[in-house]
Amino acid sequence: MKTITLFSDGSALGNPGPGGFGTILRYNDVEKIISGGEAFTTNNRMELKGVIEGLKALKEPCKVEVISDSSYVIKGINEWLDGWIARDFKKVKNPDLWQEYITVSKPHKIKGTWVRGHNGHDENEKCDIIAKEEAEKQKRLAN
Repeated sequence: MKTITLFSDGSALGNPGPGGFGTILRYNDVEKIISGGEAFTTNNRMELKGVIEGLKALKEPCKVEVISDSSYVIKGINEWLDGWIARDFKKVKNPDLWQEYITVSKPHKIKGTWVRGHNGHDENEKCDIIAKEEAEKQKRLAN
């Protein structure tokens, strides 16, 4: 089973507002950048969407370390998800995306690692720039 590192960050201008995500998939020395956005969304939705889109890009079951500055995403993956499933996502924000995450994460072994944002972590900084560019693009498309 391949070991993949998935770095991801999300951004929303106005929160809610135009948003974007930036994701870097790394396998050995090979990197793939995935990005996207939505016209009206929240920061948390874009944080999670970046992870989902990164997982969708994997073509086989992998060991995946998700590295993000979003405690919402990392705690969701590592701590909260089983409880949310047990109570059928009652009073959970973004249940549509969490259910999509469950589907796309099934073939993989996933561990989340939190990093402090805007603290000089190279890949996190790069993902942050990509996410903000995508959010700005969404803003321009709306005008």
